[in-house]
Amino acid sequence: MHKGLTVVLGFSLLLAACGSSSIQKDDSLTAKKARLDSLKTQQEKLGKQISDLQDEIAKLDTSTANKEKAKLVALTSLAPTSFTHYIDLQGSVDAVNTSWIAPRGQGGVVRQIFVKQGDHVKQGQLLLKLDDAVQRQQVQNAQVKLDHDKDLYQRRKNLWDEKIGQEVDLINAKNQVDQDEIELKIQQEQLDFTNVYADIPGTVATLSVKVGESFAPASQSLQIINTENLKVVVQVPEMYQERVHVGTPVKIDLPGLNNKEITGVVHTLSPTINTNNRTFDAEIYLSDKSIRANQVAVVKLQDYTASNVLTIPINTLQTDEKGKYVMVAQKGDKGNLVAHKKSITIGQTYSDKVQVLSGLDNGDQLITDGFQGLYEGQAVTIQ
Repeated sequence: MHKGLTVVLGFSLLLAACGSSSIQKDDSLTAKKARLDSLKTQQEKLGKQISDLQDEIAKLDTSTANKEKAKLVALTSLAPTSFTHYIDLQGSVDAVNTSWIAPRGQGGVVRQIFVKQGDHVKQGQLLLKLDDAVQRQQVQNAQVKLDHDKDLYQRRKNLWDEKIGQEVDLINAKNQVDQDEIELKIQQEQLDFTNVYADIPGTVATLSVKVGESFAPASQSLQIINTENLKVVVQVPEMYQERVHVGTPVKIDLPGLNNKEITGVVHTLSPTINTNNRTFDAEIYLSDKSIRANQVAVVKLQDYTASNVLTIPINTLQTDEKGKYVMVAQKGDKGNLVAHKKSITIGQTYSDKVQVLSGLDNGDQLITDGFQGLYEGQAVTIQ
């Protein structure tokens, strides 16, 4: 008998060894997901078998009816509410009116600076004085020539009044005076070009030029920003072009201002797609003096909203081979609370909320804590 038992055990061990050596463990993601789904299915079946056996035992042996310890859970009664979905992006604050000041002529060497960075200036205020030695000399020369030709014209006119001389000489002298006056005006304008004025009211945001340095049209060393009118500019991915339009509601968070939130709407949209990053610009106008240009802005573009709908916390959502489901608490046959699995169809998801399209009803008791590992019919309690 012992010998036969030894043979049977040896044969069993041999089969086990052959079986274990023939099975190769698959650690791929697909295999792991398959094993997880298989275990969940087994768990569900075992839970159902346990529940059925407990009911049968309870019917036959009333002394064991209440031996199962109910699992402690937290419940939330579902009620209709509103749900809003946003597109979360990051933008920046920009000024509607911004001006890089440039000389009206060819520029020149800076001789005087009348403002400093941070100063508020009015439109037309003198900012810089460029070297004007050449222009002043040209104005002086033009003035001398004009005075000389005016005197010559007056002499010609006096002679003509006395019937002396030719009319053509008088006309030529008058034409020369007119030309001299035009030339003097041109030279005076050239002299005024050495004065650099503010073309918009605002604040001197950039002033990097110094006395003795050259101030040229393309230098971009003097900038004025009008902070009375600001806008938030955000780059929207092209995949959202059908969901964002002029008038789209917007929420703007400004982290630098104690998480200040501003509501508004999209005012303008760029008509083209940026080929470098596949985005288009959206602009939202602001009017708040506490906001600074170039400030970071967290922009939420509202692209979907629904009222009178059911929503659930996203962490309560579970998945099996049949799809999405949640656990709710219902009254059992014995009047106690038991877990019940409900398959659901979901819609939009935003932040920690999910919109439920079907599968749940108003007043359902959603299990929001302790739902992990629950099986159908398991006793639960909220105490």
